[in-house]
Amino acid sequence: MAILTVGLLAVGTTRDKGPMTQGDRIDAITKRIACPTCDGESVYVSRASAAENIRKQVAREVAAGTKTDTEIIGTIADSFNAQILLVPRATGLDSLVWVLPIAVLVCAVAGLAVAFRKWRRQNTAGATSDDIDLVNKLLAADVGVDPTDDENV
Repeated sequence: MAILTVGLLAVGTTRDKGPMTQGDRIDAITKRIACPTCDGESVYVSRASAAENIRKQVAREVAAGTKTDTEIIGTIADSFNAQILLVPRATGLDSLVWVLPIAVLVCAVAGLAVAFRKWRRQNTAGATSDDIDLVNKLLAADVGVDPTDDENV
C-alpha cells in the first residue's frame, strides 16, 4: 500500500499540467517576489501600490513573450538589489541560506557520532585490578564474607 501511494504521488507531482496561460505565469512569478513595502507578503497577495506596479511590469513582460520566468524575476530582483526575492538565489552569497543549515546539521551529527564512539570506548575499557580489589574489600567489610570464595556466591 505504501509503495502504491508513493508511486501515485510521484506520478502526480511530475505529470505535466499542460501549457501555462499568461495569467498562470503572472501568478507564478508574482508569488515568488516579495512586496518591497510590505512585511512578508508576496506581490501576488499584496495590494500596495508598489506591488501593483510590479504586477503590471510582470504582466507587460509576460505579454511581450521575450523573457522566461527566471529572466523576468531576475530583472525585477536586479532593480531592487535582490532584496525582494521570497526564495533566495542558489548562487553566490545567497546560497549560504541553503547550505549553512545543512552544514550545521551534518557537523552536529558528526560531532555526536564522535562523542558517542569516544564514550563507548571509555566504558568498554572494563574494570582494572585496583577496581576489583576495592570492590572485594568493601564487600568483605559489609557482609563479612570473602567474595573470592566460590561457596559464598
